[in-house]
Amino acid sequence: MGRGAVLEAEQTAAQSVSFESVRLTRIALIGNPNSGKSSLFNQLTGLNQKVGNFPGVTVDRKTGTAQLTPHHRAAIIDLPGTYSLYPKSLDEKVITDLLYDRGSSEYPDFVVVTADASNLKRNLLLYTQLADLQLPMVLALNMMDTAEQHGIQIDVAELQRQLGVPIIPMNARKGVGITALKIVMAQELGPPTQTFYQPSEELLPMIRQIRYYFNLHNDYLALHYAHQYQRLAFLSADERSYIHELCQRYGFDSVSQQAQETIARYAHISELLLDVVRVTRAEKNESYSNRIDRVLTHRVWGYLIFLGILFLLFQAIFAWAQYPMDLIDQGVAWLGGQLKARASGPLVDLAADGILAGLGGVLMFIPQIALLFAFIAVLEESGYMARVTFMMDRIMRKFGLNGKSVVPLISGMACAVPAIMSTRTIENWKDRIITIFVVPLMSCSARIPVYTVLVALVVPDEPVLGIFNLQGVALMGLYLLGFVSAVLSAWVLKTLLRAKERSFFIMEFPVYRWPRWKNVGLTIVEKVKAFVFQAGKVIVAISVLLWVLASYGPGSALQQAETQARTEAAQRAFTPEQTDNLIASQKLESSYAGVFGRSIEPVIRPLGFDWKIGIALITSFAAREVFVGTISTIYSVGQDADMSTVREKLLAEKGPDGQPFFTPARAFSLLVFYVFAMQCVSTLATTYRETKGWTWPLLQLVYMTGLAYAASLLVYQLMK
Repeated sequence: MGRGAVLEAEQTAAQSVSFESVRLTRIALIGNPNSGKSSLFNQLTGLNQKVGNFPGVTVDRKTGTAQLTPHHRAAIIDLPGTYSLYPKSLDEKVITDLLYDRGSSEYPDFVVVTADASNLKRNLLLYTQLADLQLPMVLALNMMDTAEQHGIQIDVAELQRQLGVPIIPMNARKGVGITALKIVMAQELGPPTQTFYQPSEELLPMIRQIRYYFNLHNDYLALHYAHQYQRLAFLSADERSYIHELCQRYGFDSVSQQAQETIARYAHISELLLDVVRVTRAEKNESYSNRIDRVLTHRVWGYLIFLGILFLLFQAIFAWAQYPMDLIDQGVAWLGGQLKARASGPLVDLAADGILAGLGGVLMFIPQIALLFAFIAVLEESGYMARVTFMMDRIMRKFGLNGKSVVPLISGMACAVPAIMSTRTIENWKDRIITIFVVPLMSCSARIPVYTVLVALVVPDEPVLGIFNLQGVALMGLYLLGFVSAVLSAWVLKTLLRAKERSFFIMEFPVYRWPRWKNVGLTIVEKVKAFVFQAGKVIVAISVLLWVLASYGPGSALQQAETQARTEAAQRAFTPEQTDNLIASQKLESSYAGVFGRSIEPVIRPLGFDWKIGIALITSFAAREVFVGTISTIYSVGQDADMSTVREKLLAEKGPDGQPFFTPARAFSLLVFYVFAMQCVSTLATTYRETKGWTWPLLQLVYMTGLAYAASLLVYQLMK
């Protein structure tokens, strides 16, 4: 069916619908992966969408509002993609929890099923299951253009008659058929008139008892209670026990019954499609997508091409985002300066150095997040991401990760915040949690200032093998150490993390297409909003807390520290800049952060650290690059000093024994600590946002802190 037929179907639907329909308040979108469900959701809701989570689970729920008619708005719920109503993952499980509990406030009034017109046989399996649940629905027959390109003609009128449900042919990517679908969605429609599967006679006594006990509206829903009672979150322990006893009494074998049902459904679907689908031409040559796949999924060239794309991705996040990030940083600093120039006092300092600095820490990540998700959206829209996960899944699965874990791990070398957010492409809960957990072990770009200063202290600037620089080799070793620790940690977590869901890799390769730029833009906006309004709140709060700790002290300690610093500066004839730096150093030492630094000194002394490094560890939790600024303040170098000045000051620092304080043992101990320690508060806040709770962020913080402490202790004790 061509575009003209689609437009004709829209006009017909528009003529036959009355606007006196009952308002539908809640509509669920459900369909196979790659059936165009996300494109349809974006077309229906545009920017009127938000991301929350399903009640009781850490699975994202995209919701939005659609204007169906001038007087009718509807709430749209975008359910995770699934191939059938027998869930294999946590994402798919939320579908059954939603559709099987009619008493839930989230229960949809209407269902839109998306189906790929070029692969009807596979897509209709899910439709027939939903139809047998007797849910009011409409079938969105999507990708009609793709079907036409493959020479597939569909008799939509006959298909509609045989399925007993309204069918709207459409191309959701281009918006074709959206108007007709909205008009049908605004009607008061009943359930499909056709059923497709009847349970066997020997199961009916058990099914009827379940049906009447739970007051269910049909036998097929009761059958699913028998299949899935252990996984339905809304059932009580007594209700599960009741169903379990019935299954035992009647000898119900869920696995074999599922297999029999699937075979029977496909037989029915195959017979139905004989009268509906006609292939007008056969493919004489390999399809365009298959020819591209011979190169992009090649056992050698495929990996090299992927590495090249990753290099471009990393370059974009690391280099291209730097200019807008610097502009944001300078803009926030300018605002803070303007605020201080026009007023003074504790509240002004709080606003400029606490709140504004925290907001800067949020806003600075926006260019990286936007670029990362722009690349990911383009790769997904084009169909290439499916090939990447296919190639990498076999390798990554050995370590408890997923093929889709590759992009987060690599982009974590730029920044863990967008990297953790990009794990949303991983459907399996266990694989996604493991990936989120280990991403911060990848050395991010914010650690480069720390690495640069400390490596320059103890590693000579000498050539290796005539072409490599020894300091560069040391820096590369730190990155490799982070990567190896991430992979090994994933392997350990794989053995420890027990989850009832099993990890399956089922993926259909979509055909290659040009990205739909509207969808790319919506993805970017959605991800940026999620970060700013969710993780951003936590980042600002903790940044303000750190500012308070560093700006205030017990009693009159800060005033006394300033007086003492001015006296010392006068005696040593310091310049005004040197005097300001000394005052800042003394006040920081006397602040609550300094007190805390001294209090933790006994704990960190076995690592070779003193209280000054302790303060740097505390303040750099706001952002790793703050380490250099804190060290500059503590050692009175000056906030704007370059790396060489900081290096010279650290080299001149003496310990209690009069010997150089920053020995190779102490420097490498600190380097290893920063390789393994939690990156920053932004990372912790993003983990909280993505896992919908504090359990995993706190476990992540404890694990990485413990790992950093143990590794640092080992390095220092061996090297000293």
